[in-house]
Formats: sequence, C-alpha cells, structure tokens
Amino acid sequence: MSSLQQTLAITALNLRSIIERKGTSLVAIVGIAGVVAVLIGIFSINEGFRSVLQLAGSDDVAIVLRGGGTDEMTSGLSQPQTRIIADAPGVAHVDGEPVASAELYVIIDVALKTTGTPANVPLRGVGPKAADLRRGFHLLEGRMFTPGTNEVIVGRGAALAYNGLEVGQELRKGQRVWNVVGTFADAGSVAESEIWSDAIVLQGAYNRGTSYQSTRVRLESPSALQTFKDALTSDPRVNVRVFTEKEYYASQSRSIVTLVTILGRTIAVLMGLAAIFGALNTMYSAVASRTREIATLRAIGFSAAPVVISVLAEALLLGLVGGAVGGLIAYIGLNGVRTSTMNWSSFSQITFAFTVTPALLGQALLYALVLGLVGGLLPSLRAARQPITIGLRDS
Repeated sequence: MSSLQQTLAITALNLRSIIERKGTSLVAIVGIAGVVAVLIGIFSINEGFRSVLQLAGSDDVAIVLRGGGTDEMTSGLSQPQTRIIADAPGVAHVDGEPVASAELYVIIDVALKTTGTPANVPLRGVGPKAADLRRGFHLLEGRMFTPGTNEVIVGRGAALAYNGLEVGQELRKGQRVWNVVGTFADAGSVAESEIWSDAIVLQGAYNRGTSYQSTRVRLESPSALQTFKDALTSDPRVNVRVFTEKEYYASQSRSIVTLVTILGRTIAVLMGLAAIFGALNTMYSAVASRTREIATLRAIGFSAAPVVISVLAEALLLGLVGGAVGGLIAYIGLNGVRTSTMNWSSFSQITFAFTVTPALLGQALLYALVLGLVGGLLPSLRAARQPITIGLRDS
C-alpha cells in the first residue's frame, strides 16, 4: 500500500472507533467548546462596542471642538464661535441654511432597569438640524420634542436599559421636569444611548449661559473637509480642532477596544492551555487503548507517518466539533443581547449589543483547530515512536 492509502486506512479506523471512546472524546469536545464560547463572548463585546461607535461615524460629517479638547467633556465653544463654524466654507446648505448643530453635553444619573443602581447617561442638547446630521435617525414612537420646551426624546438603547424613560414618563433633572415625548433609533449608533433635548433649554437648566461643547456640520462632500478645516484653523476668531465623525469615534473607542482585546487574548491563552491539557489527556487515552492495534499495523508494514497523521486527524476532528459547538452556543446565547458599559472617554454609559460576526466565528473555529492540533501532537509522536515489540506485548 502507498503512504496515502495507509494514512486513509488508519485514519478511517481511528475515526470509526471514536464512538467507543465517547467518554474521553466528550471531555475534549466540552473543554474546547467552553474555551471557544468564552472567547467569542469576550470578543463579541469588542465587536458590539466598536460597531456602535463606527455606525455613528461618517466621512462627510465633521465635529468641531475647542482647541486642545479631546472630547466633548473637555471642550467649550461660545455662541459666536458656533456661528462662525456653521458659516465656514465647505458646509452643506439646505434651503439657504447651513446643516449644522451646536450641541451641549451633560451627564445625568438614571437607574438601570436590571439592578436599580444609578448610571451616567448623556443628556444632549441639540439644534434643529441635529436629526439631519444622523443619516439613520428616525422616530420609533411618539414625536420630536418641541424647541423651547422641557421635552426630550430618548434613544432606543437608553429606553431599554434605564428606568423611567418610556414615552409619557417624566424625568426630574437639572432643576427641570422633562417630559419624554418620543423614542428614536439611529441604526444602532452611539446616539441610541443618549437623551436629546433643545440645546437652549438645556443651557438654562444647567446654568451654562450661551455656551456649547461641540458643533456638528454636514460637509458638501468628504473632500470638502480640508477646505473647512483650513478656513477654521486660519481664522483668528476661533481656536478649534476638527475631526470627521469617523475619526472622532475611532479615538473614543480605542481605549476600551484595546482593553477588551488584551483581556480576551489573556483569557484565550489561559483557557486554551487548559483545553490543550484536556485534548492531550484524550489523545493519550486513545493511543494507550490502541497500543497493540498500532503495533500490529506497524508490524505488517504500516509506516510511522500514517500513524501520526491519523492521530492528528482525530484531534483536529475533536477540535472542529468542539469549536462548532462553542460557536453555536455563543451565537444563540449572546448575539444581539443588549447591555451597557462605561465609555471612559466621556464617563457615561453606552448601550450596545453583543455582536457575533461570521469573521469572529471563523477565528474561533480556527483557534479550536489549533487547540486540537497541539493537543494531538505529542500523543501522535508517542504512538509512532513506541517500539513494535513493546506494543505487541501490551495487554
């Protein structure tokens, strides 16, 4: 028989006998499935958080902050400055009016529905063009707030996560009683974690005078960004920093994405080592139970290489099954489940959904195969190197 025929014959024999070793095989499958499920769960947080912020980002919308400001909490703009920004070259106009929104950002505490504990929630004061600057914006329930009144609309994520934010409820914050008149969605973006009100009313509620923290503008096109930026940075009346939304939210997500990535990789290594030991135990048991069989095959002319490959094939199959089971558990149990976490850049809660992507499932399955391969490597070499005479005497 050729080496290929020998390999196929021994591999087929190994795989058929797995059912006879279902106990030890199940240990390896469960171990690898557990590692994969946890790994996907951790990185689905990463994917969910990143997608929330990336969905809010657009190349033809610019965010303007005070010079030196890294986020809205550290920024401040006067009313005249917001007008200069809105009138700058490169800003899109509709019916002769610039598509711009000077915005104010304050943090309020609202109780979480799950635990009842207070959490930091963004209350954003916006201008009349705010909805036009978010392409995915649409009302789900109720209506838009009336400018000049103590009315608010609530993002879908915030309405689901916090108490007292349903349409018709009242919210007592900032020496005002705010009436919730609508719920909105924005294609799953970060805006869904916020509460919106009229910016001028919010200024009065929190004694902010006529100050704002940022100005959003829609550009005539993405290529107009440089014209817009050059006009503002050369204007002595303002000292500002200009970002595209995509750039701004990428910087906002960097810290938590890095943290989750490091945490995920650390846990993956630690749990992966445990899974490898489980796979090693399984494959050593498989080899030990078939010592005489392997020695007999070697004695009648089968070479060592097909034996090694057959044991590795069994280990890879166990890894594949474990990876598939773990991926299925993670997808059914986590994908789309909404939760919230702290956005350390703004010190506020942000709601997001666990996101199990096909790419994440593929990476986890590859990791499971690596675990199976590493777990089967030493046992396969042991099976191939064991002297035939010792194997034939083994009972």
